[in-house]
Amino acid sequence: MNLNKVQVAGRLTRDPELRYLPNGTAICQIGVAVNRSWKSDNGEKKEEVTFVDVTLWGKTGENVSQYLKKGQPIYVEGRLKLEEWDDKTTGKKRLKLGVVGESFQFVGGKEGGTQAASRPAAPKSAEQPPDDNEQVPF
Repeated sequence: MNLNKVQVAGRLTRDPELRYLPNGTAICQIGVAVNRSWKSDNGEKKEEVTFVDVTLWGKTGENVSQYLKKGQPIYVEGRLKLEEWDDKTTGKKRLKLGVVGESFQFVGGKEGGTQAASRPAAPKSAEQPPDDNEQVPF
């Protein structure tokens, strides 16, 4: 059995970068900062930040680009994808693990006087994967 499912909740590290491929397909690149806090064994507060690069395609990417900006919270569900290329200066293989976002949700409340969650609802098929829980054999 294979499973490739990722859930990321954090804040945008930059404004979404939307572009279109020659065939007209939208592609949106975002960065999400995810904070983790804990106390060490001696009671000292610790914190770490993980930066996650996310790619969103089609209408999902267009919606993120239209309604969100740097600093706003977001929840993304998707899958991991390993990108591989040759470095032009060194000739060595490079690897980068990122997330392909398949759906997202607005989180939080008002930001700058606007209601972030008040965007028009997208059709279920565009934002949410079908509920296949009934097909899971366990």
